Amino acid sequence: MPELSLAPQHLCESAALQECGDAVTFEVLEWGRSVPAFAVRYDQVALAYLNRCAHVPAEMDWQPGKFWDMDKRFIICSVHGALYDPPNGQCVSGPCPGARLEAIKLSEEAGQVYWYPTERFQPLF
Repeated sequence: MPELSLAPQHLCESAALQECGDAVTFEVLEWGRSVPAFAVRYDQVALAYLNRCAHVPAEMDWQPGKFWDMDKRFIICSVHGALYDPPNGQCVSGPCPGARLEAIKLSEEAGQVYWYPTERFQPLF
C-alpha cells in the first residue's frame, strides 16, 4: 500500500489567484481516484474545492477555470445553476440548498499557494 503524503503541495503563485478571477485548476486523488479541483480568490482569501456540484456530481465550470456567476458573487454550477457561497461552499440557491462543495485546505506563504493532503485527498504521483 502506498504511503500517504500529508506534506503541503505547491499549487501556484499567489498572483495567479486574482480576486474573483479565473480559477487555477488541479487534480487530486480522492480515495485513489483522480478528480478535478479548483482554487479561486474571494474577499482576499484563497479557497479550493473539488470541481463537483453538490447536486449531481458533474464538473461545474462553464469554460475551463470559469466558476463565477455574472456578478462574481457566487460560484455557479453551469450544469444545474446552483449558486455556492465562496467562503464556505454552501449552496444558497438552486437544486441543493444547504449542501456544500467539498473543500480542500489551502495556505499562502511567501507569495505561494499550497494545498494540504488528507487521508481522503492525496497528490497525484
